[in-house]
Amino acid sequence: MSSLGENIDKLVEKKIEKSGNGTGTLITAIRLLNRGAVRWALRVLTKEVEFKGEKKPLMEWVLAKYAGESQCPTVAHFVAPFFEMGMKLATAWLHADEEPVRELLNDPAIRRGIVTTLRGIALFGVTTPQKLPAPFFIVWNFTNACNLKCMHCYQNAGKPLPNELTLEEKLRVVKELDEAGVPAIALSGGEPTVHRDFWPVLAEIGRRGFYPAIATNGTTFASIEVAERARKLGLRYVEISIDAADPNVHDKFRGVPGAWAKAVKGLENAVKLGFSAALAFTVTKYNIHEVDKILDLAQEIGVKRVVFFNFIPVGRGRENLEIDLSPEEREEFLRHIYREMKRRKMEIISTAPQYGRVVNQLSNGEDVSPTHFVVANDPVTRELTEFIGGCGAGRVYAAIEPEGTLTPCVFLPYPVGNLRSKSFWDIWIDPFMENFRDRDRLEGFCGRCPYKLICGGCRARAYNYFDDVLAPDPGCIYNSAEWRKLQEDVLRIKVRVSPLNFK
Repeated sequence: MSSLGENIDKLVEKKIEKSGNGTGTLITAIRLLNRGAVRWALRVLTKEVEFKGEKKPLMEWVLAKYAGESQCPTVAHFVAPFFEMGMKLATAWLHADEEPVRELLNDPAIRRGIVTTLRGIALFGVTTPQKLPAPFFIVWNFTNACNLKCMHCYQNAGKPLPNELTLEEKLRVVKELDEAGVPAIALSGGEPTVHRDFWPVLAEIGRRGFYPAIATNGTTFASIEVAERARKLGLRYVEISIDAADPNVHDKFRGVPGAWAKAVKGLENAVKLGFSAALAFTVTKYNIHEVDKILDLAQEIGVKRVVFFNFIPVGRGRENLEIDLSPEEREEFLRHIYREMKRRKMEIISTAPQYGRVVNQLSNGEDVSPTHFVVANDPVTRELTEFIGGCGAGRVYAAIEPEGTLTPCVFLPYPVGNLRSKSFWDIWIDPFMENFRDRDRLEGFCGRCPYKLICGGCRARAYNYFDDVLAPDPGCIYNSAEWRKLQEDVLRIKVRVSPLNFK
């Protein structure tokens, strides 16, 4: 049986044959990173070093020094000149400008992401997809409290839970995620802004150098004072959910009259204040006819990014299974939004992992969507897609429930462990989480699909439909038979498959 190193080398050789000089250089670098001596060096460089009461991997201190920060431990001052020399050689070799790299590394979240990746290679070698010692970001369902009653709510939110984390416990969780090397935290809910602990926790997240984000229904951001306060505390990304361009459709879906007007005002305020802003839209049979109108609305508001969320039958969503798209409808929808992205020249993405395959197919491999958060067409991203692409649950992403339970995804409510009683690391290496990091374990067509490294199917949909995270994703066109079986034998969903009218 071939070793992991031999398998990676074969993959590398295949890619070098297909790559130009620049990407060939990148793949050569990936091969070198997988060598034993280099992995040993990475383990040394990613060991924690304490300075003025703050613990960070040595490499993170070195990157901070390279970016221009002077407050670093002595060992970082010693290593930094060698790193700077290496960067000059590397950028000269690649005919690149070093200054944009230095500017990029001014962002502590970027530095943390790089170090987390290097730690992953040091611990696990180069894997496809890449295994990491911590996720790139955490979605924290901050509270179960909410001021709306959305019919598709994965959290089944409303009133706060009696056992939610205290403020002291929340601040300890932030500290632990910092020490684990997580680069970004997105606060969600429920509605995080209605909880009194939102402000002190947001301040701590910003102070510690995370990339702070929020997924909100937008009602509180309709107040410019609230939005300004959040910006002053370091919030950088604001994602507001709007489920229709028609106020009546949105308000019915959200369960409260007037919700649409506040959400739109919240987005307008986010754009006005210079946040990285996105409009989020959960696609169902109920509102799919609103897709193009939603894109028009986003452009009118000035939002550059629209995120189309997959419907997952979890929380209150389990009571509304009939609104889920069929595989044929989802396929046509994903193809449509890709074409709209190219036509409108705006960022349009989907949390459906199949979007990675659709983008690849429609662009003949020129464009890639390696994660739920970007579509790109540069050669470096194309080569890295199968290392980072596809469903990120339990791998590049995880979720925390209001009472401290860590789950692989907000839509996959399997309680892997609770941060009140277990460390983040112990939960992260739990055997259940390994299911999300090895695509060879996948069952059905997902396990043999040629696109499994850039898709892999939505593990939350597999779990919520089949009670098995390794089962096929019934939302994919290649798993239409599984969907029909669900209709006939299990869920008795009455699905009307008809031509979609986006206008």
